[in-house]
Amino acid sequence: MADRLPPLYDVHEQRGAKFTGFGGWEMPVEFDSIGEEHAAVREAAGIFDVSHMGEIEVAGPDATTLMDRLTTEDVTAVEPGDAQYAAITNENGIMIDDVILYRLPDGTEVGTVAASIDEMDDLDSGAGDPAYLFIPNAGHDAETAERWVDYRDTHDLNAEVANTTTEWAMVAVQGPDAEAAVDAATATDAAASLPPFDATFTTVAGVDALVARTGYTGEDGFELLCSVDDAETLWNAFEVQPCGLGARDTLRMEMGFLLSGQDFDPDEEPRTPYEAGIEFAVDLDTEFVGRDALARKLEEGVSETFTGVKLLERGVPRGGYAVTDGDLTRIGHLTSGTMSPTLNEPIGLGYLNEEYAEEGTEVSVVVRGDEKRAEVVTPPFLNGS
Repeated sequence: MADRLPPLYDVHEQRGAKFTGFGGWEMPVEFDSIGEEHAAVREAAGIFDVSHMGEIEVAGPDATTLMDRLTTEDVTAVEPGDAQYAAITNENGIMIDDVILYRLPDGTEVGTVAASIDEMDDLDSGAGDPAYLFIPNAGHDAETAERWVDYRDTHDLNAEVANTTTEWAMVAVQGPDAEAAVDAATATDAAASLPPFDATFTTVAGVDALVARTGYTGEDGFELLCSVDDAETLWNAFEVQPCGLGARDTLRMEMGFLLSGQDFDPDEEPRTPYEAGIEFAVDLDTEFVGRDALARKLEEGVSETFTGVKLLERGVPRGGYAVTDGDLTRIGHLTSGTMSPTLNEPIGLGYLNEEYAEEGTEVSVVVRGDEKRAEVVTPPFLNGS
């Protein structure tokens, strides 16, 4: 068993969930079946426990500067109530992690948010220093908080940093019916009326929560954060299909979303945001760590790019499988792969030489020693997504 248990572990165990270790956490991988849970999210709605994600709070006179220096986007453009997706890169422009950050009400003190959401009923209000909550991936919270503290101290910035992962629970309600489900559980229409990548404080089934219109499935949906003490009440507020990490993985692969530690990793799969296909999350007008290296990379261009492939023969592509030109010449490799539950077709994600990365290019994937015919598909794999 992994070292860390989510606050809803006993609830999941009683429901009969199967568990797996992920990022140092023991998390439900499936409740009924991956296929059933996947279909529920594509067709109706499902709920995920994502309490394995980290929570770091940053506040103070130099909080915006600190966030701006350590993430690749322009944090100065983020207003209270906004969310922003960005990468964390090292000095060489290599991705360490990707994160979502939320701008909290000005004047918020670090370490107090989860326990005092009821006092923050308006994200647009407040006076004082800027404050942020940001979400690193599972198992990255301690090292990320340490990175923030080290940079702050080295550059003599005035900001408080707190790793509050153990104080938060986080669930995601995703799918075409997610808005109706969240609206029914919420006292007002504050959550249902949110635009994408906005957040608000509201009450859900009597629980004070930070609700954001964000997700990792390609469907409409919400991610809801509350105090660990309220986790069970929040979870039970939604009568939708419970879903595990297995369906979360197949859903994100159909969309071509990156998985930290698998589709990029500073040691095992070192990639820049340009190679990983998230150049939209890089603002070279800001002075973040790795900015100069990425400016050079943009000028030079990349030799490999992150894209998708679809097998045209029987087989299931997996991370680590070689991609060839069909004549045994290696042109890239996969980092993720599955049998798409929606399409009932074998799909994979990975890095290909630029000259082979165009949509429709015929390639092969080496599956158990055999070259299987495939074609390049620019994600998402789903039409209309």
